[in-house]
Amino acid sequence: MNSSLILSNILNPPVLFFFLGMLAILLKSDLEIPQPLPKLFSLYLLLAIGFKGGYELQQSGVNPQIALTILAAVLMACVVPIYSFFILRTKLDTYNAAAIAATYGSISAVTFITAQSFLKLLSIPSGGHMVAALALMESPAIVVGIVLVRVFAEKKGEEKFSWNEVLREAFLNGSVFLLIGSVIIGILTGEKGWQKLSPFTQDIFYGVLAFFLLDMGMVAARRIKDLSKTGSFLISFSVFMPVANAIVGIIIAKLIGMTPGNALLFAVLSASASYIAVPAAMRMSVPEANPSLYVSMALALTFPFNIIIGIPLYMNIIKAIGIS
Repeated sequence: MNSSLILSNILNPPVLFFFLGMLAILLKSDLEIPQPLPKLFSLYLLLAIGFKGGYELQQSGVNPQIALTILAAVLMACVVPIYSFFILRTKLDTYNAAAIAATYGSISAVTFITAQSFLKLLSIPSGGHMVAALALMESPAIVVGIVLVRVFAEKKGEEKFSWNEVLREAFLNGSVFLLIGSVIIGILTGEKGWQKLSPFTQDIFYGVLAFFLLDMGMVAARRIKDLSKTGSFLISFSVFMPVANAIVGIIIAKLIGMTPGNALLFAVLSASASYIAVPAAMRMSVPEANPSLYVSMALALTFPFNIIIGIPLYMNIIKAIGIS
């Protein structure tokens, strides 16, 4: 693998702030970000990428290639949790296997943003429609995870279960709602809306991302202790499953004719794991699952692996198989 790609990704300022956050916890610094702010940073990032994606989608229009890409994204969000579940089921009970599978079937918006930043450093273009793919990949994995529990879990008397609540959590949870809504607003307002909001959604974007990743580094460092509870199987899963999912995504990207930039974003979406929306949904829908497993795996291992090693690795694979 080209070490210069890894170096250029690591020396990206927001990524360095992630390491700074980890270092603050490991060295027991008293650095702290007040709790309301990380939530605000998260909401801002979702709004900004959604609005920009909607604007770019409005500019480019929807053609068969874009429709095919979005369809492939939804398909991956449905298929990844299914085969992940059967792999996990060899070592775990149904509830934990389904919750972790749903986590890895969904996506990390911040990993996606980091990949966009990486492409910008390399001057490789990507399409705004990839944000629409991002928005549509979050919820299907939640629904598939719940279905897996309903099909494979042992019945324990009459259990109260509401599909309305599950679907509401899957499609109307805050992050999905804001992201999809921002895409729609970007489409509706077009060029005029972009001119008005670009100082907010673009000029300060990477500063907010740096603060968000600083906080994520601190949270990830705190979660490292939880990894001792997961065992070697789940630690290996946290690293190797993203690579396997990315390779599947890259093969699909090659088959449907994506450009290198779009192929990388698709690979990252396929490889990332949710540590916000899906854990919130799983806590409500699958209370039998242990949150310390799926949250610590996604946040303390898969997230840093993808932003440090995964993104450059996937770019090298894309180059190796000749996507151009």
